[in-house]
Amino acid sequence: MKLGIAIAPKEALPSAFVVFRDDIETSMKKAHDMGFDGVELALLDSSQIKVEAVGDLCQKFHLDIPMISSGQVYAQGSLCFSSPDKEVRDEAIACIKTLIDLAERFGSMVNIGRVRGPIEPNEPYEISENRFLDSLDVVAQYAAPKGVVIAVEPVNRYELNFINRVDEAFKVISKLSRPNIKIMPDTFHMNIEESSIEATFLNYKDYIVYIHFADSNRLAPGMGHLNFPNIINVLKTAGYEGYVTAEILPHPTPDEAAMRAAKYLKTLLT
Repeated sequence: MKLGIAIAPKEALPSAFVVFRDDIETSMKKAHDMGFDGVELALLDSSQIKVEAVGDLCQKFHLDIPMISSGQVYAQGSLCFSSPDKEVRDEAIACIKTLIDLAERFGSMVNIGRVRGPIEPNEPYEISENRFLDSLDVVAQYAAPKGVVIAVEPVNRYELNFINRVDEAFKVISKLSRPNIKIMPDTFHMNIEESSIEATFLNYKDYIVYIHFADSNRLAPGMGHLNFPNIINVLKTAGYEGYVTAEILPHPTPDEAAMRAAKYLKTLLT
């Protein structure tokens, strides 16, 4: 397994859930110095970074960009795939396509978290779900020839009322049968929604391509009550070799949060 950390440029919206919010070079240098293997980039679109410069920084600091996250797309005017408004859906799709273009450049995946949108309260579930699936199908088709995987992230019920558990993600994405649509669990959300984090990882090991690590309190792993030694042992048993990325609150400070995550997880991953 490889170890990642979530970062965003200074210009990122407040909704970007990251540890480092700084100029990209500063954040990538810190990630390298702390022993991370890669950085997850939280972006709204390509205008937030200088693409060639970031590519050079990846080489300079020997870092991957395994994932480009899309939380800011939803935060900007609630753009989402399930919206009853076609213009809103089309704008959300257009934003995700720009992230897919970046992902092709960096060899990244693109996450679909809250940007999938909610189930609308005054209509049958299937209508909202179908709008989401139609939008997801469009971006998956766009991503496929570029070699980009779309990773759907289950989010807890207090943040969204649609796809809260990994089994729900699997059930929904299975309706499309797109091989480049996979699942990316987050241990913080799993602690709220799953009856067993470990069993979920084992049951859906063939569909999980990326994982967010955060403790029960959304702080760095080791600062809450989740059993990360057991979780990592289960992932090893499942044959998982992808990224586990710290998407955590930057407390007590961003640097200390990142360092705690790196130090704790590196001892478990080796």
